[in-house]
Amino acid sequence: MKLFNITRSMSSGVLKKSVFATTAAFLLAFTSISPSMAEGYPEKPISLVIPLGAGGSHDLNARVMTSVIPQYLNQAMIVQLSPGAAGQKGTNEVATAKPDGYTLLFTHNYIDQLQQHVENLPYKPLEDFVTVARINFAPIAIVVQADSPYQTAEELFTAAKENPGKVKMAHSGNWGALFVPAAQLMQANGFELNLVPYKGGGPAMQALLSGDVDVTMGFPSTLAGQLSAGKVRVLATAGDERIYPDVPSFSELGVNGDVGFMHRVVLAPKDIPSDRLDMLRAAFDQLNDDKTYQRMMSRMGENIDYMSGTDYDKARAEQAVSYKSLVESITGG
Repeated sequence: MKLFNITRSMSSGVLKKSVFATTAAFLLAFTSISPSMAEGYPEKPISLVIPLGAGGSHDLNARVMTSVIPQYLNQAMIVQLSPGAAGQKGTNEVATAKPDGYTLLFTHNYIDQLQQHVENLPYKPLEDFVTVARINFAPIAIVVQADSPYQTAEELFTAAKENPGKVKMAHSGNWGALFVPAAQLMQANGFELNLVPYKGGGPAMQALLSGDVDVTMGFPSTLAGQLSAGKVRVLATAGDERIYPDVPSFSELGVNGDVGFMHRVVLAPKDIPSDRLDMLRAAFDQLNDDKTYQRMMSRMGENIDYMSGTDYDKARAEQAVSYKSLVESITGG
């Protein structure tokens, strides 16, 4: 009431000047804080770079994401596959891209935070990237052809133990989402696989289907079609609980802990303007609540266990420490 009384006591001219000055100050402050909003960001499609090959779980998840998120950005989001060097090629492309919010990276925890401990990278993950959102996480599965002689994971492990290096496994690149669980399983169970690299989970699965390898690993989104067609058989899945009723979990095989879980993450170049980062984070928040998106992800067998960008940025720093210990335990270094 006091403010109302003071305002009414002003003369008409003084009141108009006061309102004009207040409005002008507000607009000046708003535009200085949010220049990109004033510019209408995004004004063109946003590129979502995947540092992996076609047909893998990132590719499939991205197709769902990019079909729904445009309504929350008022712009298209375009998937750009850029495989090579175990994910480093596409990652470096985004690290060196203009940090204007138009080039994002859709990657995973192993490329993002583990590789720095085993490779001399041309970028520094924690310094060069910031998290937009963690989309979900996925448990890995051990997969063989439907007519494979290996009926159980134990039979596969025994064959690999009795014939070191003879059993061939396709993976998506050194120290990637398929390689690391395989290394952990070999270490825990005392056997040796011949790990054969391919440019992504899709090509690795094709290698299995063509008979070039004996085994590979995959995630729910990449397995659904092959399982329904009767082309593959799952021998075990990561975690404590069963995903498929007749398939044992890693825990049942004596492999406990955080083995075989991949986090799918959208990152942006570190120097992206803060208001553009906020807009992207808000769009992914809305995407995760979208019913159509949720139904599409469910049909693929994928979860929507989401983490905000700010929360996952904290997790990335913790991963950097834990993965250093993991690498040392696997390599003996």
